[in-house]
Amino acid sequence: MKVVITSKNVNANDRLKDTIEKKMEKLSKYFSDNIIVNVTLSAEKNRQKIEATIRVRGMIFRAEDVSGDMYEGVDNVVEKLSTQMSRFKTKIQKKHKDNKDFVFADWPEEVQEEIKVVKTKKFELEPMTTDEAILQMEMLEHNFFVFLNMETDSVNVVYKRKDDDYGLLETTY
Repeated sequence: MKVVITSKNVNANDRLKDTIEKKMEKLSKYFSDNIIVNVTLSAEKNRQKIEATIRVRGMIFRAEDVSGDMYEGVDNVVEKLSTQMSRFKTKIQKKHKDNKDFVFADWPEEVQEEIKVVKTKKFELEPMTTDEAILQMEMLEHNFFVFLNMETDSVNVVYKRKDDDYGLLETTY
């Protein structure tokens, strides 16, 4: 497992880097050796933020934590990633007849076969502003809304974030 650490507005000393690598190594039980873990450290005022992303055969495992202490954040991120991977491994094991020795390196390239689309909706994209899309999303009581952004002439998605703010996903070609 290779850990790539990127720092933004924070000086990642050798002790912190060693701690991150050692903690992330606990996740190696799920993978073969050629996995890359991207870790981003950042700091703003009193907030220490750590984000970790692992890409495995088309799947993305991602966790982040914001706290006052970077070392505490590392522990929390590793715990979140471990929980995600454990849940996913359980699903895959059930599909592969409870093979307890299963590791992500063994899983098939096509994981999508276990995913079922149970409902399909078609709708016409309406040109609107981002503010109008948020209003429409709120009126429908949804947590996301797809729309044609009249300012950029592209398909966008607005969504409600956990902190009750809004996010915007913009598409590019």
